Amino acid sequence: MTEFTRALSEFAAGPVKTTAQARIVTSLSALDWLAVGRAGVNEPVSRILRGTVLDEGGAGQATLFGGGAAQMRAAALVNGTVSHALDYDDTHFAHIGHPSVAVFPAALAVAEWQDQPIVDLLEAALVGMELSIRIGLWLGRGHYQIGFHQTATAGAFGAAVAAARLLGCDAAAMRRVLGLTATRAAGLKAQFGTMGKPYNAGQAASVGVESALLVQRGFVPNPDALTGPFGFGATHHGADDTATALSGLGDEWLFESVSHKFHACCHGLHAALEAARDLDIAEPEVAEIKIRTHPRWMSVCNQTAPTTGLGAKFSYRTVIAMQALGYDTALPESYTEKVCADPRLQSLRDRITVEADETLSETEARLALLRRDGARREATHDLAAPMALSDREDRVRDKAAKLIGADEADAIWSMLRTGGRAADLAKRLVD
Repeated sequence: MTEFTRALSEFAAGPVKTTAQARIVTSLSALDWLAVGRAGVNEPVSRILRGTVLDEGGAGQATLFGGGAAQMRAAALVNGTVSHALDYDDTHFAHIGHPSVAVFPAALAVAEWQDQPIVDLLEAALVGMELSIRIGLWLGRGHYQIGFHQTATAGAFGAAVAAARLLGCDAAAMRRVLGLTATRAAGLKAQFGTMGKPYNAGQAASVGVESALLVQRGFVPNPDALTGPFGFGATHHGADDTATALSGLGDEWLFESVSHKFHACCHGLHAALEAARDLDIAEPEVAEIKIRTHPRWMSVCNQTAPTTGLGAKFSYRTVIAMQALGYDTALPESYTEKVCADPRLQSLRDRITVEADETLSETEARLALLRRDGARREATHDLAAPMALSDREDRVRDKAAKLIGADEADAIWSMLRTGGRAADLAKRLVD
């Protein structure tokens, strides 16, 4: 057994020292996950997955977004897919993965089935999401760059650990869970821009539930298939960066620095939108705006003149113009063909330029504003910069209120902070 597998297994199964911030951030991510899942339930990919699973029938062990119930594995598949359908869920930039959409669906399915308390659900989810980040770091950026989708690969291990923790697996069983998950974890960036991307998240959640359930029943795989010869790391372009991945494990919660999306568009645009919040960019005062961003985003979200709502979500010039004109970039319904055709937006968009800047990190953007009165102003924002916990709470709760209504958002938040049963929380998956 390698040091990495041993450390992960003991962390996943043992007592943990959570911080107040880690617990609150986990609760905020749970609220965020529920809100974006409910908002995404009518997306085409959501209807396809829900319809397929409901047509199959079977034991109704866990609730689905939008109503109905299914077996735990199928519920995790649906709920992971639905909650990533809008691509509006949280991101961790340490490995460029979406922790919540892989882990929460698996953890909630098991916790609901076993009628466990919300506090246990949240602790298991936190452990699972932390482990997914650590495995993502162990695999390294090359794993992502060559074409693997970290949400699906590292995320599957996090989902499995969260489910297994709720099922009471000890460290030895956790090794088997990790080993079995290693033969199932999968997901390609080739699916980006299609229904396959949110499906990757659902598949990770489902694989996690399945691996945990099988091991609990006595299934014996190779427990070292994550790190051993011909294992997951060796065959999936893993960097085997054990030192980085294990640094501070058990004492430091990397998940605390997860980044929540506050705009319903590509995360690569968010630093620019946040910088724009610090400037007065309201029309008609803008003469021109120059955006500088890390080079990697130039080929991801720099569509110059999109004509569709989906295209707008990947366009610096469009989203900054939307913000200047008063469109609420936090609402998915703001991104439409009609908005793209707005003559005011097109006029302002033509006064916005985007440039690559290698001196900026992937999480930074810099805006330079020239006003019609000749005044010049600049602002820089880094998504990786710490956000005050109170500010994070205000913005996540505001986002949830916009997506599902203030009363519903408040009710879910109260449940997450005061406790209760996971089965009651699962009922909130349905309008």
